[in-house]
Amino acid sequence: MARFLRPLLRGATYTRLLHLWVPVAAFSVWMWVEPRMPWVPALVLVPVGLIPAVRVGEGVQARYMLTPGEAEPDFSVGPATTWRDRLRTVLWLEARMALGAVTAVATVWLPILSYTAAACAVGPVPGDVPLVAGTEPHWAYALLVPVPLLLLYATVVGLGELATVLARRLLGPSAAERLEALEERTDQLLERTRIARELHDSIGHALTIAVVQAGAARAANSPEFTDRALAAIEETGRAALEDLERVLGVLRETGRPVGGRPTLVDAGRLLESARASGAKVDAELTGPLETLPGPVSREGYRILQEALTNVLRHAGAVPVRVQVRAAAGGLGLDVRNPLPDGRAAPGRGSGLRGIHERAALLGGRAHTGPDDAGDWQVHVELPLG
Repeated sequence: MARFLRPLLRGATYTRLLHLWVPVAAFSVWMWVEPRMPWVPALVLVPVGLIPAVRVGEGVQARYMLTPGEAEPDFSVGPATTWRDRLRTVLWLEARMALGAVTAVATVWLPILSYTAAACAVGPVPGDVPLVAGTEPHWAYALLVPVPLLLLYATVVGLGELATVLARRLLGPSAAERLEALEERTDQLLERTRIARELHDSIGHALTIAVVQAGAARAANSPEFTDRALAAIEETGRAALEDLERVLGVLRETGRPVGGRPTLVDAGRLLESARASGAKVDAELTGPLETLPGPVSREGYRILQEALTNVLRHAGAVPVRVQVRAAAGGLGLDVRNPLPDGRAAPGRGSGLRGIHERAALLGGRAHTGPDDAGDWQVHVELPLG
């Protein structure tokens, strides 16, 4: 019984009823003006439904009155762009008026019938109702009192559900709108993935530098070395905070320009940070790095950052050979370091995976792993196109 009466406790039942009553109000005004032509309102709805903006208004009404509380209702949010969408809007307007007329009749006459049955049960029989005129009062009429109320319940709930189903079909997004929404969702996911890589690279690099410097300072037990280590940790921390602010800015502001993100022109601070952590970095940067396309230069910086972070994290203070070559054909980046005895080579973690993803995103290729000499190598080639 409680499950049967549950729709009466839902707010959507009554907002749907109100939604169906609205067009009947306009129809009632017309019937008061010209009752001999009841078909005129239905005819007027045809040109009205062909107006592109009407689809937006109907979609908003359906979203808040037919499906209140739903997180992502499946209704169109833009004006009609094709004739098919306009015709679907016309069909919805006609269906809404028809369902509203049935609902209005039911909500008026079914309670009257229930009252009439109750009056016939207790007497006197209403004389102004032709259906029961001349009927003698009898207690058996009380058995008919719930019937119109049950029909009213079924009509209100059933027509509300039917209107919602029709609205989803007729006011739902078109194929073009669904494709546009899918592309937007894909862009959002790609942006989230890029932000996750940015955080991993910048914050991971800073934490690795801080851990290595702190460990080296404790092992050295030298005030001078400790001061240098603290200065390196401070500088790396400031740079990480700047990167974090840039990434958070992307989250706060849609369409934020990416020009403030570091590029290979700023590679010097990465090399100095690695040297301050004890690594012996031999770097060779050739070619016009400042003329590289923005995406190539930014992703190249992050790849170099992740490669140096992996060296410090997995190999420690070892000699590192860095080569960055910018040429007309593309950008080449090579980072090599020996693997100390007893240390495992880096696996296929998120950092190395991010290197391959960044290279693939720009149409390039990346190789990570030991070379013929037994050194660990990160080799990346990025096209400039």
